[in-house]
Amino acid sequence: MNQSILVIEDEAALRMTLTDRLCSEGYAVECAADGEEGLRRATHEPFDLILLDIMLPRRSGLDVCRDIRQAGLITPILMLTARGQTIDKVLGLKIGADDYVTKPFEMMELMARIEALLRRAPRRPASADVHQFGSIRINLRGTEVKRNGQLVTLSAREFQLLRYFVEHGGATLSRDELLKEVWGYNAQTFTRTVDVHVASLRQKLERDPKRPELIVTVQGLGYKFNAQADGV
Repeated sequence: MNQSILVIEDEAALRMTLTDRLCSEGYAVECAADGEEGLRRATHEPFDLILLDIMLPRRSGLDVCRDIRQAGLITPILMLTARGQTIDKVLGLKIGADDYVTKPFEMMELMARIEALLRRAPRRPASADVHQFGSIRINLRGTEVKRNGQLVTLSAREFQLLRYFVEHGGATLSRDELLKEVWGYNAQTFTRTVDVHVASLRQKLERDPKRPELIVTVQGLGYKFNAQADGV
């Protein structure tokens, strides 16, 4: 299967040029013309790489990059910017971009950067991203959850929390760890937000939220994701 690239660029001429060149190189290409559409597609469709312009209508490229990473996605991001200011490049890298190219750029250089990022990106089989727990099917790459074949609507934070549970199945996870790893909060932060989100996940995923089988409470310690659950 051809590797897929999402181009998030508001300049129609450049978007067309990039699409034509990438397609000629054998990539499957999808496009978005603003930050809102780009973020929606990036977080709901599987891509191997994202070309992301910084200056976008509706939502800036920096905000899109940050939100993609906060959604738990590791898709390589190559930022495009007309700015020459170092601060924008540094900020982009700090919030999760993997590389950047300053406009105007040479197409050969851009292709080389894309190839380098794709070579470094972890290549996991699709099956590694799909997990089945009884009637619950979780597609981590596609950020999709289904129960009995029906799509379950989760907020971005609920999905991030569920993803962390799945990736640490069987381990007892404290609230402090979840706050730090999922929310990025300091461990000393006092909040019940973990419990609220766990309760919401149980309402949406458990057969009986009052007697959870998938996300169980470990008294005095935290929560554990029961990867062996088959009755949900």
